Amino acid sequence: MQYLLLIYGEEKNWDRMTPAERESMYAEFGAFNKEITEKGKNRGGHQLMPVASATTVRMRGGKRVVTDGPFAETKEQLGGFYLVDADDLDDAIAMAAKIPSARDGCIEVRPLVVRAVPAQV
Repeated sequence: MQYLLLIYGEEKNWDRMTPAERESMYAEFGAFNKEITEKGKNRGGHQLMPVASATTVRMRGGKRVVTDGPFAETKEQLGGFYLVDADDLDDAIAMAAKIPSARDGCIEVRPLVVRAVPAQV
């Protein structure tokens, strides 16, 4: 089953890190990425640009409403994600616990809905 591991944290914490602390964190992410890739569980993932670069799109009354910034103001922002193949929820949680950002933020573990795609005619 596929799970999305959503990485939340406070962007200001990242900004406060020294270059050496950032490099150390990137090395930890690299090790985690290597581990899940070697196990055949990594299906993709990326770090996201800062929340200030976000754009939110809504449709209201048949009209498109576009606003700068995230959907909601929160203490923690979505900073990245991994899409993984996990044996079950316990396996996905075990992987999420190894993501370095879990130490000062949180990792939301969410299963994907898998639907059969209708055949093209």
